[in-house]
Amino acid sequence: MKKILVADDEDVLRMLIVDTLEDDEYEIEEAENGSEALEMALAKEYDLLIVDYMMPGYNGVEVLSHLKEQGRLTQMKSLMLTAKSQESDRESALKAGATDFLTKPFSPALLVSVVEDLLDD
Repeated sequence: MKKILVADDEDVLRMLIVDTLEDDEYEIEEAENGSEALEMALAKEYDLLIVDYMMPGYNGVEVLSHLKEQGRLTQMKSLMLTAKSQESDRESALKAGATDFLTKPFSPALLVSVVEDLLDD
């Protein structure tokens, strides 16, 4: 079973992501901010981190940068979610270690497709 950590400070979006992905294939845990996400991702092994760009504590780029420094992104894929759609934001996320980037709002079907692609590699 694949393990996913969903990190977003918006309860409704976190719930939407969990509800969309929740099935027998995935074990999903949630973090409410960047600090909690970083702590959880350092303490446990996950197959995928879905992380929001803008969060209190650490933002998504900072979370990925810390995990990359600790060597945690070598086996864990990461998907950055953001309302920011500038190319520079995408470049920052990818440079920090994001495997892929998804701009909000996104359809549940697109989220499922991107997650399946990331976890099939």
